[in-house]
Amino acid sequence: MLTIRKAENRDKPAVWQIIKSVIAGGDTYVFSPDTSEEEMIDYWFTPDKHNYVAELNGQIVATFWLRANQPGLGKHVGNAAYMVSPEEHGRGIGKQIALWSLDEAKRLGFTAMQFNFVVRSNTAAVKLWQDIGFEIIGEIPDAMVHAKNGLTNAYIMYRKL
Repeated sequence: MLTIRKAENRDKPAVWQIIKSVIAGGDTYVFSPDTSEEEMIDYWFTPDKHNYVAELNGQIVATFWLRANQPGLGKHVGNAAYMVSPEEHGRGIGKQIALWSLDEAKRLGFTAMQFNFVVRSNTAAVKLWQDIGFEIIGEIPDAMVHAKNGLTNAYIMYRKL
């Protein structure tokens, strides 16, 4: 059974292992595969983010964060980032944390969610977001230098909560 909870400082080494595995391919996030642990942990755990981990059988298998997409008059729209350990792909963990995070976002006071950068070739993520009600509301041409595909577009995706 998957357990989702707030991340704690003691979780950072496990979170780093997931991040390192996910960015290694250079195909789903803009971070260079050689980005340092310190840089990624500093980015992932900034004070403006609500950080979470998902555990399966006592092991951290996913991490994600929620935050306001914009400050001030735009703070009612949330933003998020998710990473599932590549060893756990295909087990429905991404969908479970996504659905849980939407409820959590509502609890935190967000009225909608916007993802600013979903790599178009990341078809598993695009399908997941569409399956749970997100729409593609824009497309950024040549947004990322994909490790295999070269310049690749990214979607902006949105859903009311």
